[in-house]
Amino acid sequence: MLHFNRALFVYNRSAGDADSEKKLADTLPVLTQAVDELILMNTKSKEELQKACVHYSNQVDLLIILGGDGTVHTCLNSIAPLPVRPIVAILPGGTSNDFSRTLGLPQDLRGAAESLMNGTIFDTDVGRMDDRYFMNFWGIGLVTETSENINDGEKAKLGPISYFLSTLRTINQAESFTYKISVNGELIEGETILLFVLNGRFIGTTELPISSLSPMDGKLDVLLVRDSNFSSLRELFKLQNPATDSNQLDQLEYFQTDELEIVQPTNKKIDMDGEIYDDHIQHIKILPGHIRMIYANN
Repeated sequence: MLHFNRALFVYNRSAGDADSEKKLADTLPVLTQAVDELILMNTKSKEELQKACVHYSNQVDLLIILGGDGTVHTCLNSIAPLPVRPIVAILPGGTSNDFSRTLGLPQDLRGAAESLMNGTIFDTDVGRMDDRYFMNFWGIGLVTETSENINDGEKAKLGPISYFLSTLRTINQAESFTYKISVNGELIEGETILLFVLNGRFIGTTELPISSLSPMDGKLDVLLVRDSNFSSLRELFKLQNPATDSNQLDQLEYFQTDELEIVQPTNKKIDMDGEIYDDHIQHIKILPGHIRMIYANN
């Protein structure tokens, strides 16, 4: 079992939230076996969460995040710019919990807590766009439109299925756009409905069938989808085979790089780890091994 002297546990519990009480009951008995001093912080806003992460970053060995991808994204953007960063452990407390799946964690909280405290710490890559950071993905096009079309009522009742339903609503309305990407001085251009820059392996609970995709290889995986048809899906599954030559793909463009510049478009909304931004797109790069994270021993 791993051992830590001091840890900060951040979560969000609204008044009368019985579900949060159960989440704490499922996780705290496991965590306290591995942590000498555990600081519990119930953050009621994004600003309070950011302040807690920054304040304790150089005072704790471990930051435990109980929440979904949005909470993880907020914590990441709080600590990534700092010179001293704690080890990070993620407890899946949201709808999709995509990056916790990349870490190999069970999706039940007690199982996840046990896996974390018996897991292995690895240096993990972080993506950066200007002064913002992403753990799982950066995207424009269909992915952003799908996120914006999610029905809050469906999300509350149906959980991950709501992302599938939103995709069905959005995919037939997807419009292609012209892209120009500069990679190592080479200009790559064409038409696409979706531009992904990937670091994690899951999107909307679905594992992407790309054999080379890893958050520990010091590379960004760039995926462009030209059309929402069966041929695109079939080519995507070809990427499961490491021997697939990406130059032979017709409906997809796929390559790895450590940095890129989006020359066009620069006016589309950006989806980073499920959070929507209106920022103008400029430069994206990978920060190899920037955050130490706990992975399950699968």
